[in-house]
Amino acid sequence: MILAKYTKEFGYNLRLAFPVILGMLGHTFVAFADNVMVGQLGTAELAAVSLGNSFIFIAMSIGIGFSTAITPLVAEADAAGNIESGRSSLKHGTLLCTLMGLILFIMLLFAKPLMYLMDQPVEVVELALPYLDLVAFSLVPLIVFQALKQFSDGLSQTKYPMYATLVANIMNITLNYLLIFGKFGFPQMGIIGAAIGTLVSRFSMVVFLWFLFKKNSKIKQYVTHFKWKVIDKDRIKKIIDLGFPSALQMLFEVGIFTSAVWLSGVLGKNPQAANQIALNLSSMTYMVGVGLSVAAMVRVGNQKGLLDFKNLRRIAVSVFFLTFLIEVVFALFFIVFKDGLPTIYLDQNDMMNLADNTEVITIASQLLLIAAFFQISDGLQVVFLGALRGLQDVKIPTLITFVAYWIIGFPISYYLGLKTNVGNMGIWIGLLSGLTIAAIFLYFRFNYLTRKLIKTQGVAAVN
Repeated sequence: MILAKYTKEFGYNLRLAFPVILGMLGHTFVAFADNVMVGQLGTAELAAVSLGNSFIFIAMSIGIGFSTAITPLVAEADAAGNIESGRSSLKHGTLLCTLMGLILFIMLLFAKPLMYLMDQPVEVVELALPYLDLVAFSLVPLIVFQALKQFSDGLSQTKYPMYATLVANIMNITLNYLLIFGKFGFPQMGIIGAAIGTLVSRFSMVVFLWFLFKKNSKIKQYVTHFKWKVIDKDRIKKIIDLGFPSALQMLFEVGIFTSAVWLSGVLGKNPQAANQIALNLSSMTYMVGVGLSVAAMVRVGNQKGLLDFKNLRRIAVSVFFLTFLIEVVFALFFIVFKDGLPTIYLDQNDMMNLADNTEVITIASQLLLIAAFFQISDGLQVVFLGALRGLQDVKIPTLITFVAYWIIGFPISYYLGLKTNVGNMGIWIGLLSGLTIAAIFLYFRFNYLTRKLIKTQGVAAVN
């Protein structure tokens, strides 16, 4: 009976999260398609995409993290029936995210020389630089899309971003096939072809999602009658106050995973390629946690708008419990298939690169064993963050993530990875440590806040 009050929410949680999961998997599948197709060109090309994307992921984490401020504001406005407040959050959030995308693009262009200072293989850097130029520009439409997506999620209309992402994936895979390998008369462009596919598909996402918004009667009332010349400074401040710490949270987490790419690059191109395979596979399962995190954020935001804190806590715990069960299944999947999954990325019949490919597959299978264990920590910490964002609590969680990833996790990764014979395994042990510490203390924070809200409301009711 005790479990029933949580498990009865599983159906709605999954219906809300499932389109988000598919949409986020769509973003990851863009990288998966790039990795699989580029992997056919050789381990140096695969490592180059890994290195280029490591810079992209850092910038992308800042933009996506910032955009999450829109969801709880829209969810709260939706629950209160305040259309004007929701429209204002969309307008100002989209404006800020567009500016953020342009700033991040410019920053990446200036950051390119850092590749030569990072002790990376020269052949990998030379391939990565032109790839980075095009994919960096694709951040602008991607972050605008994220603003629109976060707005749609806040209205519990999670299926429309999923549709847009699926269309973009079809476009990306098609362009990859044509341009990477030079099929049907198109030029053979290698990893530049992959970059063009990513750029075009991300612009298409924005256009298609806006088209879908205009077709929905509920959403249409939010996306019309914009007064762009009227800027609400209080709304801008509110979004920045919520968005900036959220951006830092994502930066701290993505940053430590990116550091794993760089640290593995110091070990050589094969360890770096293996690291990319393990990260790409882990990121796909992580997107399930991200989807459930959005469900937690939206549902907590709704209950906050209704001032129903007892149900807020119960619903949030139901999402936590569901996440735990799903992540245990993923952990078992990685353990069982750790030897077979890396073979998807490389051509085992390529006799010229047989030794390199075999080494990459061996290392990647070892990393997946550790990845199996941090599935649970990774999934739970992102869902705890989602619930806290729904409460519009972002500052203390930002401090928790910084300490967990950079005071604890990164030093372990650095020492074990570069100063011992453990190598890549040591890098990933550091990742596991950071994620586990983050999950524990983020739950403590949520537990403390919700109990305090319930107690305060109870006292107020008595008085």
